[in-house]
Amino acid sequence: MCVKCETFLDGLFEHGLLIDTGVDGLYGRGGTFERVITGLENLISRYGDEDKAEVVRFPPGMNRALFEKSGYLKSFPQLAGTVHSFDGYERAHNALLAKLEGGEDWTADQRVTDIVLAPAACYPLYPAVAKRGPLPKPGLLFDLQSYCFRREPSKDPARMQMFRMREYVRIGTPEQVTAFRAVWLERGRDFVHQLAIPFEVDVANDPFFGRAGHIMASSQRDQGLKFELLVPIESVEKPTACLSFNYHQDHFGLTWGIGTQSGGVAHTACVGFGLERLTLALFKHHGFNVASWPSSVRDALWG
Repeated sequence: MCVKCETFLDGLFEHGLLIDTGVDGLYGRGGTFERVITGLENLISRYGDEDKAEVVRFPPGMNRALFEKSGYLKSFPQLAGTVHSFDGYERAHNALLAKLEGGEDWTADQRVTDIVLAPAACYPLYPAVAKRGPLPKPGLLFDLQSYCFRREPSKDPARMQMFRMREYVRIGTPEQVTAFRAVWLERGRDFVHQLAIPFEVDVANDPFFGRAGHIMASSQRDQGLKFELLVPIESVEKPTACLSFNYHQDHFGLTWGIGTQSGGVAHTACVGFGLERLTLALFKHHGFNVASWPSSVRDALWG
């Protein structure tokens, strides 16, 4: 470990694993960090490939109109990120340059575009699936990966504002999606055992906004709709969610009009892997020198 570094984040910078950009939660990644990400992706694929999921890769931006319809702003307005762009003529451009030169706020002529930053890899998927019509009888299974954005700046390196999420998403009947989640709860435990890092699995809730959000969070926990696999990274007292196992019930099916072959409303569930968080957990518990990691872990990632 880095004996001269005051914090874990300092050590990550010192060893070139993360690159400081001057914005909390926004970091570059060094080559060794990316090598671990690649190893984790390959290990995840070895667990999921037997299911023959359809592979889809969306960009980190999504259609703003579809984002608005998703209901995300009702529950998590504090986390959302929009894309703005200059929308003026010569005079406005000259004014912008003058403000920039004077150190003033130059953003007044920026206008929201039709793109927002995706908060999770699966959000662009559901409207795309809805366009296909009723689900086939076996339902559908997807393998997703994307950069995601959530505005929660922090000195905790495990709370990045831009991060990658690998997801498997099941769409089908309630029985199909709950069985999927049960299988991945067991796979997730086995997966993290191979990484030789401490963890626990616990019921959880999403960070719903406002007073109404407290009621929604309590309901989510009471129904056991969300479980998280937690690993101590920045704090032992408050471990970090590195995997999540979510049952959305019919929320996305109703929102997007996704129907089953029998005419019912489709249910959805997903398992999400926080790729940066898992990578940070490995460096936290095995040290900054990958060559000194346990051979079993190196074999699991790159064997």
